[in-house]
Amino acid sequence: MDIDEEDRGDSSPPPETPSTKMSRQQILTLIAMASINFSSMICYSILGPFFPNEAKKKGVSQAMIGLIFGIYALCTLVGSLILGKYIVQIGAKFMIVAGLFISSVCTVLFGFLDQVSDGTVFIALCFVTRSVNAIGFSAAVTASFAVSAKVFPHNIATVLGFMEIFTGLGLILGPPLGGWLYQSFGYEIPFVFTGCILLATVPLNMWILPSFDAVPSQNSFLRLCTRIKILLICFVVFTLSSGLGFLDATLSIFAIEKLNLNAGSVGLLMIGLSLPYGAASPIFGVISDKYPSIRKWMMVIGGMATAVSFCFLGPLPVFHIRSQLWLTVLMLVVVGFSLCMSCIPTFAEMIACAHEYGFEESLSTLGLVSGLFSAVWSAGMFFGPTIGGYITQTLNFEWSAGVQGALAFLAALLQLIYFTIEDIQNKSQKAKKVEMASSQGEKSPLLPKTDHLRVDIT
Repeated sequence: MDIDEEDRGDSSPPPETPSTKMSRQQILTLIAMASINFSSMICYSILGPFFPNEAKKKGVSQAMIGLIFGIYALCTLVGSLILGKYIVQIGAKFMIVAGLFISSVCTVLFGFLDQVSDGTVFIALCFVTRSVNAIGFSAAVTASFAVSAKVFPHNIATVLGFMEIFTGLGLILGPPLGGWLYQSFGYEIPFVFTGCILLATVPLNMWILPSFDAVPSQNSFLRLCTRIKILLICFVVFTLSSGLGFLDATLSIFAIEKLNLNAGSVGLLMIGLSLPYGAASPIFGVISDKYPSIRKWMMVIGGMATAVSFCFLGPLPVFHIRSQLWLTVLMLVVVGFSLCMSCIPTFAEMIACAHEYGFEESLSTLGLVSGLFSAVWSAGMFFGPTIGGYITQTLNFEWSAGVQGALAFLAALLQLIYFTIEDIQNKSQKAKKVEMASSQGEKSPLLPKTDHLRVDIT
């Protein structure tokens, strides 16, 4: 589709030439983003090994446990869309600092909910605390994505891959740390400890993060979502986060009941998912930035691998294979690796698509893209625990994991069809241009050239 000069926003300054040496501002920003990813993921992932079982003791059903996990993602979705739209007016630095503070306080408060009576009061307070926590989290994460893309415009996938190392570390340390603290000290200490870690990042980010001045844009999420390519990438992001949210809410109970593991061992089991994800992130980030043309195929291949691994995670009853610990660990490793392969190129590809469709290169556009990314990710994190928890309660974990695999396969298949058609159209357009150029060359008069030769001979 042709884009007019007016739509392209050509009034913005041309992009700077990429430099191999990082500036002081870039180094400090990288430290700040790494601290946000690490501390936020530790706070998020500690619930997995013990909270579902603790909630069941208080009479909470599996479906309601899924909703408690899912409400966090639903509020993050709403918060990301609103805060991403108004990131320039609010201020990126303020959003990060205020979001971290709110999230840390709510994490500490969640640790005292075991003192509440069983039933409705416990469920209601879980929903309230998780919802407010999610608003703070969405503010910090949405702003951090936009700031990263602003400070590293030429290496966004590499930087995100580097930051995903700390995301992976948080996901790796969170479950075993939470399981160990729960077994050693009880329900409160895991939340108080990790909440204090998150709170410590508030003064750090106040000190090292720079302020960003920008002009609000007239673009909207609606215009961004009118592009088929953007929608397909969003669906990929949705399936990835849905799978992760599903595992957070259901894997621990499956491991305890089917594999006879305790809470501490479940925390170690979840390392099989987060370790390959964190280890492969910088590699896929560098590849994505160095070879932008293969980003789309990374998403397709990663989606197919995710689909297969989810089907064998249970495994699906149609395979008539008994659930075994070694098979579960192996499939979690494949899930972590394939999710990383699909996820790392998505944000950079969404930014490239936005610029291709006429969005100016500004903090406002980056706020829209990061808000949309966070919102779609949160939608998946809501869908995975709630629908996955319901299917697990109605049928079993094996069938529910198969549904997640089917979603990943559908996303990869739709992308494969779209990118194949796109490549065929591009080749056809190139062939037409070559044919037109050659035909014009054949029709061009030779008289000027012969006149020139005649003058030379004379």
